[in-house]
Amino acid sequence: MMNLKEIWDKYMHGEFLKFERVHNQLSNRPDIHAFLLLDKLVPRPNRDMVSSAEHDEIWLDVDPEELAEAATEEQIIELIRCGVRFDSQTDSLAMFV
Repeated sequence: MMNLKEIWDKYMHGEFLKFERVHNQLSNRPDIHAFLLLDKLVPRPNRDMVSSAEHDEIWLDVDPEELAEAATEEQIIELIRCGVRFDSQTDSLAMFV
C-alpha cells in the first residue's frame, strides 16, 4: 500500500490545480473528473461524494486506505491536479470550493 501523505507531499506544490496536465479527462471540470475517478477507484453506491462542508472547503467520502490500495501514483497525481488534497488533520480527502 502506498503512503498517500508522502505522495501528496511530493506532488502537491508542482501539480496542484494543473488540470490541463490530466490526460483522458472524464469531464471538462476538474471537480467532476476527480469525483468520477474516485467513484471508479473506491465505489460507494448510494452515497454522496461530499461528506461534509465548512466555509469554503468540502471533505470527500473516500477512505484513504481503500484509495491507497486501489489507485496508482499517476491517479493520485490526477486527483492533485484536480484540486484534491490530503487533509492530514482529519486523515481524509478535501477540496476548496
